[in-house]
Amino acid sequence: MPVVETERHGQILVVRMNRPETLNALNHEMRTLLAETWTEFRHSDKLEVAIFTGAGRGFCAGEDMKESLQNQTPGGKRPSIEDPFMSGALEKPVIAAVNGFAMGGGFMLVERTDLRVAARTAIFEVSEAKRWLLGGYNHGHIANVSYPVAMEMALGFRFTAERFHQIGFLNRIVEPESVMPEAMKMAEHLLTLPPASRVNTVHMMRQMRPSPSEEMQRLAAALHDHGAKSDLMESRAAFAEKRAPNFKGWNDPQDRYRLPTVK
Repeated sequence: MPVVETERHGQILVVRMNRPETLNALNHEMRTLLAETWTEFRHSDKLEVAIFTGAGRGFCAGEDMKESLQNQTPGGKRPSIEDPFMSGALEKPVIAAVNGFAMGGGFMLVERTDLRVAARTAIFEVSEAKRWLLGGYNHGHIANVSYPVAMEMALGFRFTAERFHQIGFLNRIVEPESVMPEAMKMAEHLLTLPPASRVNTVHMMRQMRPSPSEEMQRLAAALHDHGAKSDLMESRAAFAEKRAPNFKGWNDPQDRYRLPTVK
């Protein structure tokens, strides 16, 4: 079976991540097929709205830790072609249908969607702080919720679908069997709008969302190199071996008091 499946329902495209045995963890093959799928969707004259979901009991568990550890590629090997969904170049609306766990990189896939439906049983977590990954992705939290909640997210606390619905991160929460029907109803509503109005409105709303400045991107890069880089691979080894990690912390203990800044 392909690791990414698609279904066409008139002008609606369903994109389904299909590695249920790993909670749809993102390996190189899946990232590449997703990039190809979103590129085809972007350039299609017959498809206008997409629903993004996962097979089995998970939406997406994020990075495939075992593959990253094997290939020594923290964060996962990226596809050789641009993914318009990830780069923000996709002009068409995407609805997340979150059927289960959305963790780490899987959570950030949800953040990049425009409308979101989730099962009441869905669980969300930003896992990067636990895995010693730091990047500009944190701006996505600030764009979606208030600062205290964004901080809670960035530090790896878990969230239920009900909590996320209460704070406005999710549009709808429904019973698990109703996730796809509800997402389809939202997609069908979008198709009733004038095409130019739908595309232009989505583009305008996306442009109004905060994005990381060059200074913040440089700060993220500097902080990512600040400390024991060995902790990054140690976190993956511990995950793959199902044991507690043995983190080293800073290479120099005084680095705790010499955090980099960017002007």
